Amino acid sequence: MEFSNVYEDAERAEAYATLEFPGTYYLAYRDLPEMLGKHITGTSALDFGCGAGRSTRFLRDRGFDVIGIDISAGMLGKAREMDATGDYRLIPEGDLRLLDGATFDLVLSMFTFDNIPTLEKKLQNFRQLAAALKKGGKIVIVVSSPEIYVHEWASFTTKAFPENQHARSGDKVKIIMKDTHDQRPVEDVIWSDNAYRDIFEQTGLQVVEMHQPLGREDELYPWINETRISPWVMYVLGKK
Repeated sequence: MEFSNVYEDAERAEAYATLEFPGTYYLAYRDLPEMLGKHITGTSALDFGCGAGRSTRFLRDRGFDVIGIDISAGMLGKAREMDATGDYRLIPEGDLRLLDGATFDLVLSMFTFDNIPTLEKKLQNFRQLAAALKKGGKIVIVVSSPEIYVHEWASFTTKAFPENQHARSGDKVKIIMKDTHDQRPVEDVIWSDNAYRDIFEQTGLQVVEMHQPLGREDELYPWINETRISPWVMYVLGKK
């Protein structure tokens, strides 16, 4: 399957870099501190697919000694512009050797696996991330729920893409971010819970916790479907 990472595009990188935690994105981060406090005991962290550094800064602000890595030089450039003291590193796709065998208490991956297209590449990345864990360390990933691509949201619209309704795991889907000036469709790869669990099984990982956050009526966001359908899936993974 041909698939291009939209965040390699300079205009897209500029638009995405300005995002912090608006609307639907807020739900992806709201419950993270509690999950990290429950499952992570050390402070060394790797932010896998850090992009413009939003999640890296999120971790550092909560006391983690964090390295952000990404395959996009453009996105890392934005990260360094916004955070000159942060540790941001460019790595080749699917290759963590530049970390020199470092291991971590936490590996965080926010939305990155939505943009890793094939089963083979997902397996390769999860194997390497598992190998980068310290004893007792955990991988925390946040991915798009399949439902995000077939409903309307405070921060996203999919009504222009009815073909998403028929997508299966591994298929390309399209979505538009409403919180940026760049309204071109983003192309993701849809992946079901069962398909992810197959990957975890094959890479020696087990689900310690799965969480699907919902919006609350007392939150000051213009929720559309967020209070009844979760747009995100959050997994805490440990080695078997």
